[in-house]
Amino acid sequence: MHIEQQIKEKFEGFYKRQKKNMADALGLEFEYVSRDEMRASMPVDENTTQPMGILHGGASVALAETLASVGGYLNLKNENKIVVGLEINANHVRPVSEGNKVVGISKPIHRGSQTQVWETRIKNESGKLVCISRCTLAVVNKRK
Repeated sequence: MHIEQQIKEKFEGFYKRQKKNMADALGLEFEYVSRDEMRASMPVDENTTQPMGILHGGASVALAETLASVGGYLNLKNENKIVVGLEINANHVRPVSEGNKVVGISKPIHRGSQTQVWETRIKNESGKLVCISRCTLAVVNKRK
């Protein structure tokens, strides 16, 4: 995994504080982490498919929001702030069958003091678009 040196400690510290979470349950593996781009892969397996044996739209949305949220967190300059999902949408373009994997690439569109907007493109192993998502994050005070 390639991580920009200036955010390495912030990312690693963030994950050391985490308990098991949805990203773990879905098998997400971060491949690239920076303030300008987040990338992670996710298997299409029994944890991420719907009854027809194809990638569940909710799993795609969970991948997109995870990438946006972690990227949003890494962009915060104030340690007393956090980001939380405010709104997310997704267009599911093509199915992916069980036994494959997908890769999500998330990039910021807007990084403001009160909100951030991230776009995520999820692609199959051939590089074809599977899902495109936009996530708005609220920047809020950390609860004590």
